Amino acid sequence: MSMKRTNVYADPKDLAIIKEAAKRRGISEAEIIRQGIHLAAMANRVWDEPLFSRTFRGAGRTPGKPDVRDAVADAVRRETGTGTGTGTGTGTGTGTAA
Repeated sequence: MSMKRTNVYADPKDLAIIKEAAKRRGISEAEIIRQGIHLAAMANRVWDEPLFSRTFRGAGRTPGKPDVRDAVADAVRRETGTGTGTGTGTGTGTGTAA
């Protein structure tokens, strides 16, 4: 990855913390600063697409745990092509023993 040099002003107390952390972790101060810049960049990024593109259809209320569980189960069934039944038996469905 190519890098671009830049200069920033930093609080001396923050730099002391970075220096201590770099020594403790065995990495350079610059690496800690790069990691911090990356975290700040990602936290402020505007994404092209929303994180969750699927929405729950409902009554305009916050879904509860059962609603979420059922919606996830439905989505898994649709994605995997599994049946809609909840049973796992392979019987005839007559309810009588053979």
